[in-house]
Amino acid sequence: MWAVIAIGASDVPDLPLRARLTELLEGIDPWDEQERAHLATAAEWIASGAPLYRTQKPDVPTMHLVSYFVALDEARGELLLVAHRKAGLWLPSGGHVEPMEDPWETVLRECCEELRTEAVPSGVSGKNPFFLTVTRTRGQGQHTDVSLWYVLTSEAGDIASFDEDEFEAIKWLPLQQVLAEPGDTLDPHMHRFTSKLMAALARAQ
Repeated sequence: MWAVIAIGASDVPDLPLRARLTELLEGIDPWDEQERAHLATAAEWIASGAPLYRTQKPDVPTMHLVSYFVALDEARGELLLVAHRKAGLWLPSGGHVEPMEDPWETVLRECCEELRTEAVPSGVSGKNPFFLTVTRTRGQGQHTDVSLWYVLTSEAGDIASFDEDEFEAIKWLPLQQVLAEPGDTLDPHMHRFTSKLMAALARAQ
């Protein structure tokens, strides 16, 4: 998947950002053994010195960093999914982290571009990621996305337009309905994320 190499501070110009990413991963409380394994894989990848950012669409390098962000209307108990044209699935919105970009900055940028609104961090995890996945993509140009999932606070009526080049449609779904949706129509980790989110919301009540 990637080569683990010995590195020194002088060899890695983005060492401070790698340290920041490691800190973000350490702040994620794993939901299950799968997330625990994904966190370990991501931590090893970051520490290895391997390239972190996509430099050429769709698959260079073959493993790269992504920021997902899930808009949550907490009062209604609903979250927003988008029908992604290329993936052919209902997903959270998100995008690839640019070189030397903090993943939260990716959220700020992509939220404006994709959902035409400002990213407001939820009390669930603030400006830190809530969930992490390591996923092999489908279709042409297959690669592996290391995805940091952020939770944003919103209201269903606040998001009225979206990037129609990227998405066919958007929809708000009650959390329980997300769990009832067929797994093959969603991001492969959407059910696990939703279960983790529901548990966090229940604890906060």
